[in-house]
Amino acid sequence: MTKFRHKVFTDQHLVRRQAIMRDICADFEAELVEFNGENNHVHLLVNFPPKVAVARLVNSLKGVSSRRLRQEFPDLVPHYYQANKLCSGSYFAGSAGGAPLNVIKQYIEQQNRPGQGTARA
Repeated sequence: MTKFRHKVFTDQHLVRRQAIMRDICADFEAELVEFNGENNHVHLLVNFPPKVAVARLVNSLKGVSSRRLRQEFPDLVPHYYQANKLCSGSYFAGSAGGAPLNVIKQYIEQQNRPGQGTARA
């Protein structure tokens, strides 16, 4: 989620953020199964080994992607505010232990991605 939930991301930002996050997941021996986002937050479905701490993975995903986006997209710099952060410190992580993965993937796919109009069916 962006700091103060400001509308920041375009489709171009999200495409790059997805690539960055896929690389970070690989560094953790994890798989980015599904990714989508809106103009102020992203949704991820990640398969990761039990040896990886969720907080450590999330902090890397948010921190590294934020730094790289700042370097690559000067238009985002004004959104880093006084704390010099693009993202808020909060996140939600849930286990998909019994839920059918196709339901979770469908939910993520149906987010209102900037530049793509309404949710995809």
